[in-house]
Amino acid sequence: MAEIITMPRLSDTMTEGVVAQWLKKVGDKISEGDILAEIETDKATMEFESFNEGTLLYIGLKDGESAPVDSLLAIIGEEGEDIDAIIKEFKVSAPSISKATEDTKAPEKTAEIAEPIKVSETVQAPVSINASGRVIASPLAKKIAEEKGINLATVSGTGEGGRIVKSDVENYVPTAASAVSAVSVPIVSGKESFEETPNSQMRKTIARRLTESKFTAPHYYLMLEINMDNAIESRRLINELPDIKVSFNDMVVKASAMALKKHPKVNSQWFEDRTRINHHVNIGVAVAVEDGLLVPVTRFTDQKSMTQIGAEIKDMATRAKSKKLTPAEMEGSTFTVSNLGMFGISEFTSIINQPNSAILSVGAIIEKPVVKNGEIVVGNTMKVTLACDHRTVDGATGSAFLQTLKQFIENPVTMLA
Repeated sequence: MAEIITMPRLSDTMTEGVVAQWLKKVGDKISEGDILAEIETDKATMEFESFNEGTLLYIGLKDGESAPVDSLLAIIGEEGEDIDAIIKEFKVSAPSISKATEDTKAPEKTAEIAEPIKVSETVQAPVSINASGRVIASPLAKKIAEEKGINLATVSGTGEGGRIVKSDVENYVPTAASAVSAVSVPIVSGKESFEETPNSQMRKTIARRLTESKFTAPHYYLMLEINMDNAIESRRLINELPDIKVSFNDMVVKASAMALKKHPKVNSQWFEDRTRINHHVNIGVAVAVEDGLLVPVTRFTDQKSMTQIGAEIKDMATRAKSKKLTPAEMEGSTFTVSNLGMFGISEFTSIINQPNSAILSVGAIIEKPVVKNGEIVVGNTMKVTLACDHRTVDGATGSAFLQTLKQFIENPVTMLA
């Protein structure tokens, strides 16, 4: 008997999916556990396996097509079985094409620009210009014209003998003719060009969630500058040990986890009917991918060493860029860290990853003059910005968290205990 295979719900936020590619074709023998296709969700591209055995009789969506969850995806049954009635009766939603059949990019479009109209109007010299070509104007009129950027040669004077006075400049209104140079204007023609690509499921979900967060959570921002001299030296010494590599981001994530344990209100989440204060610390680390931003989560971060954190983040970042992360690895965060320091960005603000209450933005380490013991010396500083949801985190609470974070980062040895 034929079995209907529908578009699966592969994540808790998935509403539709895209068939990235079929790994089986109509007529293939299917065993339970065989991978039928790769499905692109709002979070990742995942392998979709069969729970049925038989022959693949029908494919409802081509590669690159999308459809809502529970739409007809395929039919598996006995070879030669008549499935026309099943297809006809199944109310399948019309699939929307998520990419062009040949290419993911739509054809380049061009728009011709109409040739500009040539200006042939002659600009007549105002009566305020004397026979020698000098502009006749009062000193005050000249001063006002200079401040306003007005060319006195285009102003008509109403004073004695055509002299330009204060009121002429103050009441001056440029005309179309005065804006055109008396010399010939070169005519430029060409084409406008652009290309369009369809928004992926991931990009659409990111856009929706960030919009919801920005316009529902009352964001405010706290910025702090951290002395990184000790952190730089500590990292150098740690990395001299065999088989150990620690990044500054690993330090920040570890320090954040330890600071959250001391300030649990920052480690909270807002729901319409309640506020949840988490006693466990799961930190999401923002990773840039081709389609936008993914946030894999390192769980129980406060209980891990910096080397463990670093290895886990590196592994998840690599798999995120190849779309091999599972939805479960991107769920359950209680706090987020976003670091653009490696791109040279000194400071920035981030949008909170709801339902979390806060996100930390980490800038680059900058070498600059600083004051130490009353003297100006060369130092290294890093700016961090905490975006908070004012419904759950008050200003004093967020500030206290940043002070604790600063203490940990400026004294890395305290994170080794």
